[in-house]
Amino acid sequence: MAALPGTALRRRIYLMRHAEVSYFDAAGKPLDPRHVPLTARGRRQAGAAAEQLAAVAFELAVCSGLPRTAETARLVLGERELPLMEDPRLKEVKAGRLAAVPAADRERVIAYAYDGAEAMGAAFIGGERWTDFQQRVLAAWAALLALDGWRNMLVVAHDAVNRVLLAHVAGAGLAGLKAFEQDPACINMIELDIDAGQVSRAFLRGVNHAPYDPARIDSRATVMEGIYRAFAPD
Repeated sequence: MAALPGTALRRRIYLMRHAEVSYFDAAGKPLDPRHVPLTARGRRQAGAAAEQLAAVAFELAVCSGLPRTAETARLVLGERELPLMEDPRLKEVKAGRLAAVPAADRERVIAYAYDGAEAMGAAFIGGERWTDFQQRVLAAWAALLALDGWRNMLVVAHDAVNRVLLAHVAGAGLAGLKAFEQDPACINMIELDIDAGQVSRAFLRGVNHAPYDPARIDSRATVMEGIYRAFAPD
């Protein structure tokens, strides 16, 4: 039977969030997120993802350029002789100062940071506006889709970056960000049908799969709830 139109050129993006890092020191004070490395558990998480993706023939690999995404990507790629491209437009959304959030608002603003992203003028914890962030991430997305000569692409980015992309493919926009939880080193699969050089269809085949803990037996907190709990203000 002949392939359906478009499926002969169906492409797949394996979209990952970087593995675990610590954003706070032992006293609960924020570290510079631009430089934090993977934790030992994070390296094990990336190793589990590498085992899951060992048989995938990647033609392209991309990360945001921040150390935590580059380290995760290199662990997943293993011994593949494949250059790791960087696109700074895939860097995580910029937060304001956590300490500047009034104590009475801290749980709402930090733990539920994705709620209300679609509201006019909304920003991430007093930092980057969601509309500006969405614009830069979707510009990077368009540039990735315009690249030729690939069937399987690895993209290692960040929690909010991935949420924007998943919500975009699902047609949910910024209002959908809160629905797409992204655990450390999770794997998402986005498939694209190509017709006359253009994307004619995009859909989700898998979302937030964590190879190291697929059933999430002991994990109920969201990423932002974890950050809220770890932060210890002065």
